[in-house]
Amino acid sequence: MARNASLSGFPEWLPEERLVELHVLDTLRRVFELHGFSSIETRAVETVGQLLRKGEIDKEVYGLSRLQDDEGDAKGKADPQALALHFDLTVPFARYVVENAGHLAFPFRRYQIQKVWRGERPQEGRAREFTQADIDVVGDGGLPFRYDVEIALVIAEALSALPIPDFRLRINNRKLAEGFYRGIGLDDTAGVLRSIDKLEKIGADKVAGLLQSELGATEEQARKALQLAGIRTEDTSFVTQVKALGVSNELLDEGLSELEQVIEAAVQRAPGKVVADLSIARGLDYYTGTVVETVLVGHEQLGSICSGGRYDALASKGNRKFPGVGLSIGVTRLVSRILSQDLAKASRSVPTAVLVALSHDDSWGAAQDVAAQLRSRGIATEVAAKADKFGKQIKFADRRGIPFVWFTDDDGAHQVKDIRTGEQVPAEPGTWAPPAADLSVQVSTTA
Repeated sequence: MARNASLSGFPEWLPEERLVELHVLDTLRRVFELHGFSSIETRAVETVGQLLRKGEIDKEVYGLSRLQDDEGDAKGKADPQALALHFDLTVPFARYVVENAGHLAFPFRRYQIQKVWRGERPQEGRAREFTQADIDVVGDGGLPFRYDVEIALVIAEALSALPIPDFRLRINNRKLAEGFYRGIGLDDTAGVLRSIDKLEKIGADKVAGLLQSELGATEEQARKALQLAGIRTEDTSFVTQVKALGVSNELLDEGLSELEQVIEAAVQRAPGKVVADLSIARGLDYYTGTVVETVLVGHEQLGSICSGGRYDALASKGNRKFPGVGLSIGVTRLVSRILSQDLAKASRSVPTAVLVALSHDDSWGAAQDVAAQLRSRGIATEVAAKADKFGKQIKFADRRGIPFVWFTDDDGAHQVKDIRTGEQVPAEPGTWAPPAADLSVQVSTTA
């Protein structure tokens, strides 16, 4: 699992653990690019005013200040122009779109894999510095709903390619929820959503109490809101269940239709990976339609490993709106669970496939020539630093996790030894290659 060293919440991986993380990142990049998403990277800092425009996460933001600030470190903390590390990639992306709108082709499809920072209490699945992998599609003025469907399918494909347990995308629609609440007479829809968002943490009875004590809901209104949140189906049968509750509202009907389209497509193209879960609320205020949270089956206590949704008003420039939809994978949370539960392992701890041994110190130059030929054909190779006894050089390779050792005789003949099996065969630097499984580090599930 992650090594936090002496600073809690800032994980560091050992080399073999980092190989697992790199496999996850490379897999995500490959899938995202196969679907036409372009890679961008935004700066690590934003102004406090930019970061806190939406949502209630001000207590989690890391402010930035110079150690030798002439004005003193206590001044300017609430200044909206002060700098802070970004806590997610969506808010910086919205700013990026507004500033670069004249150079982008819309709808703009982007993926972004970067570190983010939040001042949370460290525990498994929650770090203060962690990596996220986001995909978003943003439109200019409007964005067809079909992208909500596509984003869910792309993420289902990406997660299916990772060495992780089975997962479920739990999908709801904020229009559906807000329309329902208005239909039963609860106008503070944001407040209801915040209460419903606590359902799994505190239970239905306490949520009902919050709805009544803090939002003025009647016992019947609280019961109706919880009835809606209790609907969960793996097909479109949730539509009938919602209508059976007897609530009428135009926004509710719109959200119900949108969620039906997402689930209907998922049943066909990602069977068993998506459920309609009407308890999903998402705490951030900028979501306006589809909302998603994703859990690993059997590891639900870890929390969501991938979340996001539709936002219609996060990015704007005057009267020009840039609606979008996107999902974010918590890479560090996912990798932490993979490692702590031994769900997957790298086939070796280093990229190196071959160690070129030295028969004597004067052979170092010739060994480098052999290594160069192997590397030119994509075979990761190291050269021994000293002409120790061959047994010692083999032990060095074994300790490093290098599977093959290359020997060159005084007469120029070459041999390569698989130190795992002891098999040693003649070889030529210009033609020999290890088995495909040994050419690069492989990451596979241990189940």
